[in-house]
Amino acid sequence: MKVLVTGVGGQLGHDVMNELAQRGYEGVGSDIKEEYSGIQDGTPVTTMPYVPMDITDAASVEKVMREVNPDVMVHCAAWTAVDNAEDEDKQAIVHAINAGGTENIAKMCKELNCKMVYISTDYVFDGQGTEPWEPDCKDYAPLNVYGQTKLDGELAVSGNLDKYFIVRIAWVFGKNGKNFIKTMLNVGKTHDKLTVVNDQIGTPTYTFDLARLLVDMIETEKYGYYHATNEGGYISWYDFTKEIFRQAVAMGHEEYSEDRLSVAPVTTEEYGVSKAARPFNSRLDKSKLVENGFKPLPTWQDALSRYLKEIEF
Repeated sequence: MKVLVTGVGGQLGHDVMNELAQRGYEGVGSDIKEEYSGIQDGTPVTTMPYVPMDITDAASVEKVMREVNPDVMVHCAAWTAVDNAEDEDKQAIVHAINAGGTENIAKMCKELNCKMVYISTDYVFDGQGTEPWEPDCKDYAPLNVYGQTKLDGELAVSGNLDKYFIVRIAWVFGKNGKNFIKTMLNVGKTHDKLTVVNDQIGTPTYTFDLARLLVDMIETEKYGYYHATNEGGYISWYDFTKEIFRQAVAMGHEEYSEDRLSVAPVTTEEYGVSKAARPFNSRLDKSKLVENGFKPLPTWQDALSRYLKEIEF
């Protein structure tokens, strides 16, 4: 099985390539840069085949995909800077990447008759209520530009293809890139008081674990919409922060102890307005994974523990 992976300079694409290598599949990485630009961590992705591709350019996508001729396309590339996406001068490029780029890829997948995995987000919903969102729910109501462009990407995939997996994830962290955990560890070193929102609820997703699931999926023909985060229950960003620091202290990093660093819960309103509206309810129902024979991800607590051992802080 030959798999073309976009966005290998980012968190998820990096881990998908390594998972493919571990299982003996032929992985080809791509991203906008001329050569692989992710973390040089000595893992297989750093030396696997790589092709530059501008997904916003239909001709570039056609050329690369015809040359690689993959059995599967795993599309991880996206504009993910949620607040910046609200800037008027950025909206066109955000749409070109998340919607237009995805459509360019979907059309070529149709032509080459290859499977496609599209990574989406809970931001396609309005984030209201407390019920977990079902993967086949069609009550789309994005709150921000990022969410709308990711939804447009979903519609481009489902509108062009039959052989697709649309996988919505939330609260992502991985070794290769910026994320909430790294941010908290950094600010925790330089502050003695932090405030973190406690009224946005969801579950974190470790890209290392998600990569395994995605490769499990492409080995099947169980197409459709899925939700995938780690197990371990629904939490707030405040709960997540407390556990990050608790585990860091258990590993010997006393600078994050409660004696030195206090973390206070605040509402989104109290925290202050961000450019992009954020969903309060990011709970995702993952039962469809088990129903279709897929192994759920480990708990987020376990994922966090493994992750903290992987990174330097």
